[in-house]
Amino acid sequence: MITHLQDNVTLNNGVKMPGFGLGVYKVEDGDTVIHAVSSALNNGYRHIDTATIYDNEKGVGQAVKESGIPREEIFITSKVWNDDQGYESTLKAFEETLEKLDTNYLDLYLIHWPVSGKYKDTYRALEKLYEEGKVRAIGVSNFHVHHLEDLMNDCTITPMVDQVEFHPHLTQNDLRKFCQDNNIQFEAWSPLKKGRLFEDPTLMEIAETHGKTVAQVMLRWDIQHGVVTIPKSIREKRIIENADIFDFALSEEEMKRIDEMNKDERTGSNPDTF
Repeated sequence: MITHLQDNVTLNNGVKMPGFGLGVYKVEDGDTVIHAVSSALNNGYRHIDTATIYDNEKGVGQAVKESGIPREEIFITSKVWNDDQGYESTLKAFEETLEKLDTNYLDLYLIHWPVSGKYKDTYRALEKLYEEGKVRAIGVSNFHVHHLEDLMNDCTITPMVDQVEFHPHLTQNDLRKFCQDNNIQFEAWSPLKKGRLFEDPTLMEIAETHGKTVAQVMLRWDIQHGVVTIPKSIREKRIIENADIFDFALSEEEMKRIDEMNKDERTGSNPDTF
C-alpha cells in the first residue's frame, strides 16, 4: 500500500508507477486541461492519465513541459481508442499520441476497450512498442477476466495493468483476485462514481469519524485495497483535497462496511456490451 502522494507500486516488469494520479477524462483541451495538470504537478502529483479519445493529449504534454519537472519524474499513461485498434493502426495511433504529448516515450500504454476480433492484434502492437523501448509498460483497460484469459492465451508479455471502473458500488472482487493472482496491477477509473455517493449515509458517517470528506474516504479505501486510483478534477482545491488521504487510515471494520456496499452497478458501459 502506498503511504504518500509520490509513492509507487511496482509493476510485474519492475517499473515503478505512482499509486495515485490525476485523470483527465473529457477535460477540455487547452487552458482547462493545462490548468488541471499544472495544478496537480505543482501540488506533488507525478502521474497523469489521458487517452486519445479524451482529445486533450496536446494540453497534457504542454503542461508537463511547462512544469519544469524532468520528464522521467512524471508517469504518463495514454490509451489506444477503439477505431484505431488493429496492429498497424495501433502503431500509427501511438506515434500520433507521442507527437501530441510532445514526448519520445510513454510510461504506460493501454488498450482502451476489448474490441472483439481486434484486441489481440492491438496488443501485439503494444508488445512491439514495449520491446522497442517506446513504452515502459503496457496493459489493458475495461477487460473482464474472460478477456484477460483470452489475451493471455496468446500474448508473450503479461499485461502490467488493467484499468477498470471501481468504486464502492462496483467492487469487482473476481477481477481483482484474478489480477492479484496474475501479478496485474488493478487500477480504478471513476473511483468517486461521478459524485453519486457523496450523500451516502455509510460513507458520510465514516467521513465524519475521521474529519474527512466522503471523496477522501473513497480514495483511501482504494489505496488500502492496493488499487491505483486516478480521480478527475479540474479545480485546484479539489485536486489538493483528493490527495490529502495519507494522514488517516480506515479500520478493518470500516473497510468491510464499504466493501459491503457493492451493487455491481456501473456508471460506464459494460465491457461485454459496450
